[in-house]
Order: sequence, then C-alpha cells, then structure tokens
Amino acid sequence: MAVRWPGVPADLGLALSDQQDQQLQQYLELLQRWNKVYNLTAVRDPEQMLPLHLWDSLSIVPFIQAQTCLDVGSGAGLPGIPLAILRPTQHFTLLDTNGKKTRFIQQAALELGLANVEVVQTRVEQWQPEQKFAAIISRAFASLADFVTVSGEHLQTQ
Repeated sequence: MAVRWPGVPADLGLALSDQQDQQLQQYLELLQRWNKVYNLTAVRDPEQMLPLHLWDSLSIVPFIQAQTCLDVGSGAGLPGIPLAILRPTQHFTLLDTNGKKTRFIQQAALELGLANVEVVQTRVEQWQPEQKFAAIISRAFASLADFVTVSGEHLQTQ
C-alpha cells in the first residue's frame, strides 16, 4: 500500500524545496519497501511512518546547526537521512551495528543522491573516528545516561 503524501506539516515550520519534498517521499517509499523484507522498523503501517518516523525526525531540524553530526544507533536512517535531506551542506555520519540496516541506509543515501551521508557499521563504544563531531544525536539508542556515556567521547569540545 503506497502512502498518501500530505506534505510536511506546517506546524514544523520547515520550508522545503521541491527536491527535498521529493526526496522525503522517496525515502519513505524506500523504507516501506525494504521494511517488508528486512524488518527495519516495527512500524508497518505506511500512514503511521509519517508521524512516528518522519515528522518526529524532522522536528529537530531547526536545532541542527552543526557542520558535522553523528547519528548513533541510526537504525533505518532515522533521524539522519531526513536531516541530511534538509541540511545538504552539513555532513551526517550514521552509525549502527546491524548490517541489514546499514545496507539500507547506504542504498537510500545512494538513491536519494545524499553525498553528505557516511554510513558506519560498528558499535559506538568500539569506534575510533578520525575526527570528533560538533553534534551527536540519537532517536532510540539507549537511556540518556548510557547515550552520553558511550558517545560523549566523540563530541568536539571547545
């Protein structure tokens, strides 16, 4: 079942280009298609993917000003892929341990033409990136205390 695209809700206060609007639609279609085979997210109903995944991810766009952003436990690319669509001049590194999910993210970034996305398959505790990040985000990774403990070392300090 294809999801009816209502456009981004006005209360999010986001101005999207036609290309960004199309990329978000395409991402949702990719997520729906891959989810049937690879169980990327527990949300199966395409109509529920809008508020539970897309709008939730987009709600933080005004607060993401950093040039480098790490998305820990990105899963199906949430919130990293929607953020990368709306912030094309910023670099997003999406990290997850699950191979099927990182393969999906790589394919989605490729099909959506997102040159600002890098995908890493590893545990954040074991990862040693070359550079630290100006912002670190996560949607459903762990408790806040655990999130800060395991990912805090990757944050730039100024």
